[in-house]
Amino acid sequence: MTTDSGLPTMKKITQTALFDAAAELSTLRDCLRFAVSRFTEAELHFGHGCDNAWDEAVYLALHALHLPLDRLEPFLDARLLPEERKNLLALVRRRVDERLPAAYLTREAWLFGHRFYVDERVIVPRSFIAELLEEGLSPWIAAPEAITRVLDMCTGSGCLAILAALNFPNARIDAIDISSDALAVARENVAAYGLEARVFLIESDGFSGLKDERYDLILANPPYVDAKAMSALPPEYRHEPALALASGADGLDFTRRLLAAAPRRLRPGGCLIVEIGHHKAALEAAFPETPFIWPETRAGHEAVFLWRCPGNGDR
Repeated sequence: MTTDSGLPTMKKITQTALFDAAAELSTLRDCLRFAVSRFTEAELHFGHGCDNAWDEAVYLALHALHLPLDRLEPFLDARLLPEERKNLLALVRRRVDERLPAAYLTREAWLFGHRFYVDERVIVPRSFIAELLEEGLSPWIAAPEAITRVLDMCTGSGCLAILAALNFPNARIDAIDISSDALAVARENVAAYGLEARVFLIESDGFSGLKDERYDLILANPPYVDAKAMSALPPEYRHEPALALASGADGLDFTRRLLAAAPRRLRPGGCLIVEIGHHKAALEAAFPETPFIWPETRAGHEAVFLWRCPGNGDR
C-alpha cells in the first residue's frame, strides 16, 4: 500500500499490540530502544529528574533490573529473563498510559547522589537550592559550622532539610509544611538518614505554627507556578499536589509572605534563600528597593534569590 506520493504507508499499530509483541525483545538494548520509541510516540513530558526519553528509559530499566544506576554499558547486551522483561515493560507502559513521573513509579528521587523516598503526596524533588547546599552556600556563608538554626519552609519530602543537616553539621533544622501528608513522607526520609535528633517536622501554614524562633538560614522552595502556567501544565505535573505548585496570578503570593516575615525571623546577618522559577523580573519589579542576590545554578542566575538580613555580615 502506498500514498499518493508513492511512499509506503504503515498500518497504525496500537500501543496494546506493541506491548503484546514486546515478548520478542531479548536484550536490555532491545528494551531500551522499545521504551524510547514508546516515550517519543506518546509525546511524554520530562522534567522530574531526567530531561529526555533516553535517560528516563535507562533509569527505569536499571531500577527495574536492580542494577547500579551509574553502570549501563556492561549490561546493554545482556539477555533478560521473561519475568525481568515483564517487570521492566510494566513500568514503561505505566509511564506511557498514566503519564506518571518516573519518580512516582519507582518511589524514589535523587538529588546530588542522595536518595529520597517520594510518592504522590509530595512534589518530585528537583530544587536548584540543592546544588547550593552541596557547596555549603559558599561564598555567602563563610563558616558552615557556625550555622546552628535552619528553617526549611514548604519542606515537602524533606530533601532540602536533610541536605541542610548534612552540610551544616551543628545545625538544628525545623522543616515545616502545611500538608500532613507531605510531612509523613518527610518523616520516612528523615528516619532513613538517621536525623530524627536534628530535623524536626512541624505542620504549619507559613510561619503561623512556629513560636518566636529566629534562624541563621531560611530555605524555601515554595509554590511559585502562576495561574496561566497552572492551566497549561503537562499531565505529568498534574499528578503532583497542586497545593505545592500554585501561587496566585503571578506566582509570587507565597514569596510575598516570606519576604514580609523574613526580617523578624532571621538573626542579624542571616540569609533567606528562595526558589522562584522564572519570576525574577516580576519579583524585582514588585520589590525594587530590595537588594536581591541571584546565585548561579544550572538554571542560570534567575531561579533562586538570596536576601541577607542586615546585621553581623557573613557567618
